[in-house]
Amino acid sequence: MDEDGNHLSIGELRDVPWVAIAPAVAAIRVLERIVPAGELLFGSRFHQFGGFGRRPKVALRAETLRERMENFVDWASKLARRLDRPHEVIPPDPHGAIGTGRFRRTLAWHIARRPGGLIALAIQYGHMRTAVSAGYASRSRDGIHDLLDIESARATADTLATLAADRAAGGGISGPAARRAILAASQAPAFEGVAFTASQARKLLTNTTLAVHDNANAFLACVYNPDKALCRLRAGQETPSLDRCVSTCANIVRTDRHAAQLTLKADEFIKQAASELVPEPLAGRLRNHATGLRDLANKHYRERITISEVSA
Repeated sequence: MDEDGNHLSIGELRDVPWVAIAPAVAAIRVLERIVPAGELLFGSRFHQFGGFGRRPKVALRAETLRERMENFVDWASKLARRLDRPHEVIPPDPHGAIGTGRFRRTLAWHIARRPGGLIALAIQYGHMRTAVSAGYASRSRDGIHDLLDIESARATADTLATLAADRAAGGGISGPAARRAILAASQAPAFEGVAFTASQARKLLTNTTLAVHDNANAFLACVYNPDKALCRLRAGQETPSLDRCVSTCANIVRTDRHAAQLTLKADEFIKQAASELVPEPLAGRLRNHATGLRDLANKHYRERITISEVSA
């Protein structure tokens, strides 16, 4: 952005570098080897079939990128068939060509659903929502703020659906926000198959009754109520800061699935501590951490409630 908030197509150096996952870094390293130093990574002079010509120093056109995406889908499906892996064939898209916009949305969907994904998504797309104002974000490139809201809402809807399925199967839930989570899960069917618009997404995210966010890194879910949140960084924060979960927060819930994950992680720490390659001070910390995780799992099983108990 320039000083007036307009997008700079040539880009600019950042004080804080972008963070990317390993496959993205590897892809960029390959591109850096394809093009000479100082050239655009997707410069048209070096990615057009037919040799290196005297084309101007511009990036590939959107039409060319869309064609490359369709070619990649075709190539991937043919490779899957040749390797006898029919389950990896990409089926025909009833909505037509993928295009750069839909491809970006697909990437965003997968990023957002990984542990810590919403934070990673904001970083990958160049904006930390927790660090910029709504006014700045509304001027950001091609509605990045809307994209984050939509993916946040979809992740919330997925969490509600998973919670509802767990409860319907007789699973247990514990934590100070357990009853609020059950109430939210009861409304999950209303969001099945919903294609959110930006305004619908914001409406869901600001509804404290439905604001359930899974935090795989902390083995819990957050039923976000800003008035009770210990992670809140500023007034009016619409979503929790899942990287700042506090164990005494009144918004925390755990399901049997979370408790099982706690136990598996504790077993993993014990196995690591038993290795001859791990020095004793570190092994001791691993064992202590494992004990803490098992205590949390045992606490869940002692305090868990079920739908029948709530109905009663």
